Amino acid sequence: MQLDLNLLTALDALLEEGSVAGAADRLHVTAPAMSRSLGRIRKATGDQILVRTGRSMVPTTRALAMRAQVHTLVQQAQQLLSAQRELELASLERVFTVRWHDTLTAACGSALITAVRDQAPGVRLRLSAEPGTDDAELRRGEVDLESAPAAPTLPDIRHHLVGTDRLTVAVRPGHPLTEGPLTVERYAAAEHLTVSRRGSLRAPIDDVLAQHGLERRVAAAGPTTAFALQLALDSDLVVTLPDAVTRTSRERLGLVTLPLPLPLPEVPLYLLWHQRYDEDRAHHWLRTLATGTVRALFDQPAAS
Repeated sequence: MQLDLNLLTALDALLEEGSVAGAADRLHVTAPAMSRSLGRIRKATGDQILVRTGRSMVPTTRALAMRAQVHTLVQQAQQLLSAQRELELASLERVFTVRWHDTLTAACGSALITAVRDQAPGVRLRLSAEPGTDDAELRRGEVDLESAPAAPTLPDIRHHLVGTDRLTVAVRPGHPLTEGPLTVERYAAAEHLTVSRRGSLRAPIDDVLAQHGLERRVAAAGPTTAFALQLALDSDLVVTLPDAVTRTSRERLGLVTLPLPLPLPEVPLYLLWHQRYDEDRAHHWLRTLATGTVRALFDQPAAS
């Protein structure tokens, strides 16, 4: 059956006004046009809907039974197809999945959750571990917001540069590198560890060292930043990490921060989302809140 949903609007007006003329005025159409709509409604429902009694019209029993439901359906359709209303955070109920690198989650995940709970108590957050550079979950809508060290290449993935970080060196208190100036030669000669989910023993800094004719020995690779920092605290291994996003974790463990003894490009941090959420006001609110929360990390003085 093919139904013209405009008939619902006409039926709602007819039942509310109780006359063809009143319904026509309400919908700004002519009386003959409304009469034709009433005829189509009668044909579709198999009911007279409105019957004449003297000089007026009264609804049939079936019309009275369906009046409330018809009115509700019309209101729901108008809300569904109308422009978005102002976002009411106090009554917003939604679940967002935020997939951030574990370092970023440790640095400001709790601040984001607190801010969300303060502004929109009905919103729930899922902080998911970052599995790499797979954007499939963003495209499928399974992840709402993601962190990345590079801008996406896919045209349907939006991005926003939140800030740039610089690499810094973390070692345990009393480490030999803390005695005297840290030169590039002393840095390269130490034993290092990398942070890599895939267990890679090489990082971009190795290419820069090679340009200086130096090579460092990487003794271990850890899957997470938390593991790498703890291992650095418990051994003489040296870990090189972004400064701003690891500052809280380093300070909590009592690690010593040393400046990297060679120049390297700063590390960008992007937030990514799918274009389907461009006009989503609730998602825009989350993006803005997350951006402010993360940017606060870069507003703090860099370690020296």
